[in-house]
Formats: sequence, structure tokens, C-alpha cells
Amino acid sequence: MIRPFSPDDVASLSRVCLLTGDSGGDATGKYEDDTLLADIFLLPYLRLEPAYAHVLELGGRAVGYLVATPDSAAFAERYEREWLPGFAAAHPLVEPAVTPTQVLVRLGHSTAHLVGPDHALYPAHLHIDLLPETQGAGWGRRLISTLLRQLRDAGVPGVQLGVGERNTGAQAFYRRLGFAPLPSAPDDGLRLGIRTAAALVERR
Repeated sequence: MIRPFSPDDVASLSRVCLLTGDSGGDATGKYEDDTLLADIFLLPYLRLEPAYAHVLELGGRAVGYLVATPDSAAFAERYEREWLPGFAAAHPLVEPAVTPTQVLVRLGHSTAHLVGPDHALYPAHLHIDLLPETQGAGWGRRLISTLLRQLRDAGVPGVQLGVGERNTGAQAFYRRLGFAPLPSAPDDGLRLGIRTAAALVERR
């Protein structure tokens, strides 16, 4: 079932984030600190936008999630003010960033990646992760449908996301759902958006 986020979910969702953090595969040991991915791509949303966090629970355990913000620019401001000080203390910046860990830490110290192009049309953004055994059963589509309804009811016109270059399966999945390159970057298949009024019907 899909249900709202509860504070009790933090540990299990962090595990999902780690197990899907390498372009959909297990990122355990990929970085020097296994908490780093969640500290950038999951936990800030649970802290700052808990109302837009949705959990997939199957068999009594959390096996996937979707987190989002309805206003990426406002989120970036809050991230810098409320999240970054604690993040910087846990993950000090190293310059020049050379190793994969240092490069990812540098990303976490910045807010530039939080606000994508065409913000007026697609002000929201999302992250979604599902354990491999749950994929292909329609749960991703249902999670995104849940968010689109929520954003539409809040008057948010569109939502965007970034997808990894190596994660070709995810790229194809989003396109089937109706996500498309943003107007200012029509050839960029790694930054996609969808209007919240769109009917989310998977295209084959």
C-alpha cells in the first residue's frame, strides 16, 4: 500500500535510498560514508517537506518511497538555512573535490542542483526509489499519480526530475508515463517534466 511518511520510517527509507543509489542498483560501499546519499537526496525532504513524502509498504515493511517539494526555489532556501549547517558538520567540504565521495559531498554543499530550468512551469521536483523486487508492478506509476493529484490540488502546475545517464530503464519508464524534456532543454533526456493536469497513463 501507499501511505504517508511517518518519522518511524527514516531508517528503512534510508536503507532503500542506499540500496538503489547506484543508478538503481546497490550503492553500499560506493562512497566512504553510506549515509551520504540519504543525507542529500532523502532526509532533507523528510525534514523540510514531510507532507510530500509517500511510502510504499508491502508485507509490513517500507520498500520504496517518493519525496518531493512543491516549490524548488523555496526548498533550496530552506535547505541552505536549515539543513546545510548540519550536513556540512557531518560531511566537510574538501576542495579540490577529487574522489567520488568528495564530488558528492560538494553537491550536498550546493543548492544549484535543487532548482531546475523552467521553474515557473515546473516548480516542483521529486525523487522516487523502489527496491528492485517491487519494480514492474505499477507501484512507481501509483506513487507518481498520488503526487500529481496532491500537487494539482495545491495549485502547482508541473513537476520535474533528474535521472541518471546510466539509468536507461528509469528514463524509459518516465517517458512512458508522459514525462518529457523541459521546454528550455528539449534535447536533454536527463531532466524531464510533466504537467500536474496530465492524465498519467503508461504508454507502451
